[in-house]
Amino acid sequence: MTYPASTTTTPRRYPDRMHRDHETVHQILDEALHCHLGYVVDGLPRVVPTVHVRIGETVYLHASSGASSSLAARDGGLPVTVAATILDGLVFARAQAHHSAPYRSVVAHGLARLVTDERTKLAVSAALVDKLAAGRSAESRPPNRRELASVGMLALPLTEVAAKIRPATVGDDEEDLGLPYWAGVLPLRTVAEAPVPVNDRPLPAYLVGWQRGAEPARSPWLTAEPITGERVRLEPLSLDHVDDLFEASRDPQVWRWLTAPQPTTPAEMAREITRALTAAAAGDRVPWAQIDLATGRAVGVTSYYEVVPAHRRLEIGHTWLGSAYWRSGLNTESKLLLLTRAFEALGARRVAWRTDIGNERSQRAIERLGATREGVLRAHQERVDGSLRDTVYYAMTADEWPAARDRLRARLSRG
Repeated sequence: MTYPASTTTTPRRYPDRMHRDHETVHQILDEALHCHLGYVVDGLPRVVPTVHVRIGETVYLHASSGASSSLAARDGGLPVTVAATILDGLVFARAQAHHSAPYRSVVAHGLARLVTDERTKLAVSAALVDKLAAGRSAESRPPNRRELASVGMLALPLTEVAAKIRPATVGDDEEDLGLPYWAGVLPLRTVAEAPVPVNDRPLPAYLVGWQRGAEPARSPWLTAEPITGERVRLEPLSLDHVDDLFEASRDPQVWRWLTAPQPTTPAEMAREITRALTAAAAGDRVPWAQIDLATGRAVGVTSYYEVVPAHRRLEIGHTWLGSAYWRSGLNTESKLLLLTRAFEALGARRVAWRTDIGNERSQRAIERLGATREGVLRAHQERVDGSLRDTVYYAMTADEWPAARDRLRARLSRG
């Protein structure tokens, strides 16, 4: 389906960039996190930034009940223009006149009416919150009557609307192609930093790896793809694993050499997992739960961290396994799966481990993987009890990996 052409949505320049199909218009409106609302009050033009949400063929615009747009729309509506734009990059051409920017935009015109029905305002409020992160409305309090009364919402039907898309191309003139200046496109996208909590509630799953709309997928180096072996499955760590992991980690020996205190309740385990997910959201850690295939239960955790794709290296750590599964082969197979992914799927050149110098069991386990001890960092980190630990470093290179892989496979095949 397409929107009809009109004098206000028919461009004078670059008509080939126009799009009137519903799918394109909807996608841009849904991905854009804000828009600009233009209107005239008392003979003077106004343009204000605001947030919006599309429900079907109507765009709802957020304002306060005392805003000039809300007041002007009381009697029969307000003629408006709405523009939503997503900047996708910067174009650096050889000639200054051809510098530009790839973008996707939607412009809509029409008569916006004030929303007064309480049920509609509640639905729009929930949709606005869910646009920020799907599922958020179910995990937050709806507005009360006082709050609804303070909000002005304008409803604009999508009838006179079109999209315009400028592609990511460099448009230098032919006579400028030989000029000795760099030319190209600098892509831009919205990147979320680590969430900053103001309470101790677990980080919601919808904030882990948050991305705006249909942005490019997260780097595979920072993605905890599910991996399955014969004894163990590695699946992305989540709060669904809280109960299993709490039960698996009840033995204090599990936490003897870890850098976090032992969780004593499921709520504390949830906070420990939340810290891992917060680090994952910032790109500082890639955590997996270790699932025992025989029982289907989560019995441990392991991660990539210190991931540096530019230098094709990472570390494996933040690892623990329930004591009932020590020497069962689960942890060895987990490391085989992680090493295979690192060296053969990601193309890593180096994988490293670090451990407390007092943790001889961990050192022997790392050595059995085929890693080489590279040295000791003295007084490197503070333990849970406040003492300083020396940290032992191990690493394996891509050249060493094939022989290590064959030894690990042979060891696992013997049971």
